[in-house]
Amino acid sequence: MKSPHTGLKRIVYAGLYSWKGFAATWREEAAFRQEVILVLIMMPLALWLGETAFEQTILISVLFIVLIVELLNSSIETVVDRISEDYHPLSGRAKDQASAAVFLSFAVAIIVWCGFLISKFASYLNA
Repeated sequence: MKSPHTGLKRIVYAGLYSWKGFAATWREEAAFRQEVILVLIMMPLALWLGETAFEQTILISVLFIVLIVELLNSSIETVVDRISEDYHPLSGRAKDQASAAVFLSFAVAIIVWCGFLISKFASYLNA
């Protein structure tokens, strides 16, 4: 079905739909709320620790990757539950795989932040 909205109106509606998605996820998913709070705490730290715009951008970007993957995880869980709340091995697998993606996004963020901090503090020790 073709969207009735085109041009600027389409962009405005896309923004409204995105906002509805953020609001629904905030309302329904405790993990998303916790991750948003973590990002809000870590962003100022990234701005303080990063000496260049590039360092700051990398540190903040990996935090947003966690939120993006959590949104995808939540959407997969919602669709699976919409189909049926009865247990099915494939439904369980889909949810577990989406959860694994969130885990890996956290691992990436931790690796980047730890690598940055090790590099930062090693340079201070060598100075």
